[in-house]
Amino acid sequence: MITCKAAIATGNGTFSIENIEVNAPKGDEVLVKVKASGLCHTDHDSLTWGQTIVLGHEGAGIVEAIGDAVTKFKIGDEVILNWATPCYECFQCLEGNHNICEKNSPVIASHAGKLPGGHVAIETTTWKGVPIERSFNIGTLSEYTLVKSAALVKKQSKKLSFESASIVCCGVMTGCGSVFNTAKIEWGSSVVVLGTGGVGLNVIQAARISGASKIIAIDINEQRLEMAQQFGATDVILADKADKGLNNAAEVVKAMTDGRGADYAFECTAVPALGVAPLAMIRNAGTAVQVSGIEEEITVDMRLFEWDKKYINPLYGSCRPDIDFPKLEALYDNGSLLLDEMITRTYKLEDLGQAFEDMLAGRNAKGVIVFD
Repeated sequence: MITCKAAIATGNGTFSIENIEVNAPKGDEVLVKVKASGLCHTDHDSLTWGQTIVLGHEGAGIVEAIGDAVTKFKIGDEVILNWATPCYECFQCLEGNHNICEKNSPVIASHAGKLPGGHVAIETTTWKGVPIERSFNIGTLSEYTLVKSAALVKKQSKKLSFESASIVCCGVMTGCGSVFNTAKIEWGSSVVVLGTGGVGLNVIQAARISGASKIIAIDINEQRLEMAQQFGATDVILADKADKGLNNAAEVVKAMTDGRGADYAFECTAVPALGVAPLAMIRNAGTAVQVSGIEEEITVDMRLFEWDKKYINPLYGSCRPDIDFPKLEALYDNGSLLLDEMITRTYKLEDLGQAFEDMLAGRNAKGVIVFD
């Protein structure tokens, strides 16, 4: 058993840095020394999930120890953690839908009513002598984590730092996968991206890599729109907070796209009121993609679906970790996928409060916690 520092959410909106105990690996478990952990809004949301958990669901590190049933990894391997752990045996995994595994997916489990916040009980860690859950079963805001081997993918790139590798497994995968795997946008197409946070920026650069000829970024934050141009936006629209449903912005988009609307539009704001806004921005027979995972009841004007418009709601960019992570690393190695440029600032674990503050204020494209 190892004692180490970790960020613990109390469930009522606060957190603290505490000492926890991490068990030795058994069976197919792997002990990972976490080197870096990316931050996203889900981490902040998890502060109010009503339970104590080890925070964090993006990370990269080094294999410290393995259980006796582990065959894919050895001590010293550099790995990227994956928060949607596939079992490779259930109906969805056999269908190739590893992101919605019926057995291990934390999100699917939460909808089945198992545990708040989307967790499947795996008692690998204790705090003050009592078992504590890890966020999405990996809890990466911790010096060490103990996970199933299926939650890991070997890091292939020698150039890719742990900091940049740590952000692959959520924001990068969600944004890029929504373009590459789900929408499968065509070369020469027009694309609109609503919201230019970490996920939106990755939608933008995936659209650029896919050969989109026009990429229109929409946000209320001018600084974010400047970042969007760095990652591949050809046009930007500074939206007005008072523009209900972004209807005025939709008219600007149509004017930019021969009056028809774009071929594709991606919602990356996580604002429920904008859940169907992409439908107003696409042409007839265009495709709208709801990337940010809105899970609230909203009112929909069905006329927005006219005519032959498609609306897709993928989880985690339809991620197949063993297939997709190496592809993203290869795109990084050839200079197409910008990862280092996405990390605005790094922090120590003790500075997590400041990191959350900077994230909520929109100062960072991506903030990363770095461990010694």
